[in-house]
Amino acid sequence: MRLAARRLGIAEALRMRPILKRKGEASSRASPPPALVGKVPLLTGRVPRMPGMVIFGRRWAIASDDFVFPGAFELFIRMIWWIGILVLYSIHKGRFNCTGGGLLHSYLLVLLILLAAIICAVSAIVYISMQGTISNPGPRKSLPKLLYTRLGLYIPELVWAVVGAIWVSDTDVRCERTVVNAVFGTVVASWVIIIFTVIAVVIVFDPLGGKKTLYLADDINRNLESSQSGQLFYNVKKTATRVWETRIRLLCCCIMQDDDHRVAFTSIAELFRIYFSDTDMVPTDIAAGLTLLHQEQDKVENCPKDPEEVLCHSSLSHVTDDLDIELENAAHYMQFAAAAYGWPYYIYTNPFTALCKLNGDCCRNSPTDSDMVGSDRLNFHFGSILKITGLQYRDFIHISFHNKIFEIPFFVALDHKKEAIVVAVRGTLSFEDLLTDLSAECEDLVLEDVLENGFVHKGITQAANYIYRRLINDGILNQAFTIAPEYKLVIVGHSLGGGTASILAIMLRNSFPTLRCYAFSPPGGLLSKSLADYSKCFIVSVIVGKDLVARLSMPSMEDLKRRIVRIVANCNRPKYQILLYGCWYEVFGGDPDNFPTELDGRNQDALTQPLLAEQSLMMHRSPSYNALEDESPLNSPPQYPHLYLPGKIIHIVEEASSRRWCSSDVKYTARWSKETAFSNILISPKMITDHMPDVVLKALNSLTEEKASCITCQIERDFHTNIV
Repeated sequence: MRLAARRLGIAEALRMRPILKRKGEASSRASPPPALVGKVPLLTGRVPRMPGMVIFGRRWAIASDDFVFPGAFELFIRMIWWIGILVLYSIHKGRFNCTGGGLLHSYLLVLLILLAAIICAVSAIVYISMQGTISNPGPRKSLPKLLYTRLGLYIPELVWAVVGAIWVSDTDVRCERTVVNAVFGTVVASWVIIIFTVIAVVIVFDPLGGKKTLYLADDINRNLESSQSGQLFYNVKKTATRVWETRIRLLCCCIMQDDDHRVAFTSIAELFRIYFSDTDMVPTDIAAGLTLLHQEQDKVENCPKDPEEVLCHSSLSHVTDDLDIELENAAHYMQFAAAAYGWPYYIYTNPFTALCKLNGDCCRNSPTDSDMVGSDRLNFHFGSILKITGLQYRDFIHISFHNKIFEIPFFVALDHKKEAIVVAVRGTLSFEDLLTDLSAECEDLVLEDVLENGFVHKGITQAANYIYRRLINDGILNQAFTIAPEYKLVIVGHSLGGGTASILAIMLRNSFPTLRCYAFSPPGGLLSKSLADYSKCFIVSVIVGKDLVARLSMPSMEDLKRRIVRIVANCNRPKYQILLYGCWYEVFGGDPDNFPTELDGRNQDALTQPLLAEQSLMMHRSPSYNALEDESPLNSPPQYPHLYLPGKIIHIVEEASSRRWCSSDVKYTARWSKETAFSNILISPKMITDHMPDVVLKALNSLTEEKASCITCQIERDFHTNIV
């Protein structure tokens, strides 16, 4: 009971502990007033152990209910193995008089006993792991002892694998070839299982496990505000940042790293550390939470919508005409945004003919050095851009394939069909681009005569600054308007390119008042509300379906984490059942599972108070998590300010589909939407595919073709009416 009280006190103290601001500034937040303390439910009894298992005195990135599926698979293999050895031993019983037969007899007999012991241990592990729920690991408290037993059995198994290898490799053995092959297979299987076990241990190893356990097990009598406590907490955070930075460096080991990369690595590592430091959830807990959220969202979508949820102005004729015009323009300019990806996009959309077509043009239309920046081996990038856009070489003013962190490729071309000078910015296609995406800190964008202060995505803003300097300082736009002075300026891009194009358009707006920008699937956490409102008159964003990137921001990620924690804490199903039904639901569909939601059995007032299980999943409250409740002072700035999509937003949704094995007939509808509609992440199998540039282009082309066919039908109907 004293240990339980100690853990309870530390959990409560950590929850109330002031959290350091970003950039290392100490928070001035005072101790919580008594009114807030009263809001925390007083908990008695033993606090459940953390979902992350504590073995050998450290926490591991695996939970006690994660052994069902791997244990069942090993149990299946071991049973077949044991039966096979038993049959082999029974058939050759009394026939071990060959050279080396005595050792063979002992080997098979001991192997049968060893496999039986392993099968019993694995069966017990699987059975115990199936008990309880994610947030109630109490019924699984005996699992660590079983794991110690199972790990102990690896020692005789390793010894016996060595013995079997020596027996098989002995050239003096004269036993039947069938027996030798069976023992050889046994030895191989033993080594394979041992190797995979070592790999699994490496995967679930948590570099911070020792520090987390030490911190949570520290003495309650120490003063949590003392210098020793602060130093310990600081060391944990510093180590966590260093671990994330090492992981990012390993992922980006194939690219040349300079000062910009090192700064980005540190910034991204700090971001990941802040986001993942306050939860004690393992990857399978997150997977279970995501599948539960998907089913809950599908249940909500199937409910009838209230009349106020439908946009009231969507039926107005002038709004409809405006939407049709913008859809036609978006379908046209999406080709330029897709072409900026170069040969990867062209080969992806034309897998059987692309290489042949590009090889035919590899030696022609090669631009001069003054027209191109960066390498384009075999002219594949430029050849793909020509084929996708349908333009001629003389229509291109400048092409840049130069790619570094915060410096992304783009091209400038003359679009004679729309009488526009098009600046197309490429989306994410490299590790450098990914680092630019993940540099998601906020910074101020100060524009003369426009806004005094506006927050923007730091990494994307630096990419926009790079292109701005190239367009203005290098005289690229001056050259373009010298050739076509009557043309208008249009900036387009998809994904990262869409976000960069939007900020670039804001920067160029004063110099080019007629400028237009089309951002396809831009990142959600891009502009502050003031900048988003300012951009509505010249930027159009196009979002398809449940696109994840368009809803991605630090507040939405924090909201997703909070919802996962809450729905997992409220679910009374074992994790293996959640994952099994979730896989079936994702692949084959059906009705959402009737799991308990956060409203079941609790009134709305009770939802503001965390559950005991929810507290066990949250090691301490993150800044954004605190901001969701009434615990943060009014004068405390939010850790992650809300950023929004740029400009006016066209949301394209799938209306109906008849799916077959080889084809699908998909219809789309489009409507104007508000930026607040994309503040939450929606879980769906299409959350990634809806972001792909080919899907966006297909949806836009489908809408424009449908509109064109409707106009044709209307003209023919009017013609026949006039004849009559």
